[in-house]
Amino acid sequence: MKDPRLLVQSPLRRLSLLQVRHIATVQFGEAAGDTARVYRELERDFGVLAPPIALHAPVPELLAASWMTLRETMLVDGLVPRASKEAVAAAVSRGNQCPFCTTMHSTMHNSLTARPTSSGRGTKAAPDGGAGTAPDQLTAWIGSAGRPPFAPELIPELAGTALCLQYLNRMVNVFLGAQPLPPHAPDRAVGPVLRVLTGLMRSSVRARARPGTSLSLLPEAPLPKDLGWAAADPRIAAALARSTAAVELTAAELVPEPVRELVAAELARWDGGDPGLGRAWLDAPLRELPPPDRPAGNLALLTALASYRVDDKVIAAFRQNGAGDREILAVTSWAALRAARRRGSQLLRDN
Repeated sequence: MKDPRLLVQSPLRRLSLLQVRHIATVQFGEAAGDTARVYRELERDFGVLAPPIALHAPVPELLAASWMTLRETMLVDGLVPRASKEAVAAAVSRGNQCPFCTTMHSTMHNSLTARPTSSGRGTKAAPDGGAGTAPDQLTAWIGSAGRPPFAPELIPELAGTALCLQYLNRMVNVFLGAQPLPPHAPDRAVGPVLRVLTGLMRSSVRARARPGTSLSLLPEAPLPKDLGWAAADPRIAAALARSTAAVELTAAELVPEPVRELVAAELARWDGGDPGLGRAWLDAPLRELPPPDRPAGNLALLTALASYRVDDKVIAAFRQNGAGDREILAVTSWAALRAARRRGSQLLRDN
């Protein structure tokens, strides 16, 4: 029996991909292999062909990595209810000045806390869903970092969700608009679109995604030391290890080594704050790069530290050096994940 959601999901596929800018997309009907698999799993387990994940499709390994991270940290039922994860996602998105993600996750959190799902989770009567931490405590933790206000066994899911959104916020700021709408759609369409999307996403929560089914998308890999906090949940640890390895391997192939070394050094000094709108913080480190690598370095540093500032000129300058969609995705994905990992370490610095 066909899933009745397909009646709504099918016409949304093209509209979802229309939102992606700077790079080409892979249409649902043209997807093959693991790309087709991820697209199907997105609709089944997330409810929609979500543009923040689908935009990675020109590099299938990055598509698999982004989907695996989102699915296993945030979507799969574990010790933490989805509503609490949505509270974390919304708080991270606000801090990263990502209006697209802030809108989606705030709306989803409000929906889950206003009405129970079939599992009985996410109601106003029990705002923490049994996780032991109310949404305002989670929001405060995201804003101030330090010792988590919840039991240690919840760290993989909640810190994993935060890491996932630290990454996705940066990719969304680069490749999507401020609202979950196609280009030129009127602002008045936001409300109706959100109601449709939220309904589909709530239906996926009720369906209860099975743990670990995405892990076969990527090969086993060791868990990086800075992600050691995930080890308490072997499934999440495996997802983060495999997805991180995929991003790093892609970067080793497509991102110049001097750019990787420069960004890593800048992130090691970064306190997590917004560097601001001036260029001094950009121009000084970029002068250390060979001139041919500076467009890639500019894109990488902006993606990591001020993703909302990546515009057509930044992308065009990189393309003038011969970069294509794969290189653009490799640079942004690697820089976004390195920044997300740095923020994750800061978030748990006292743990």
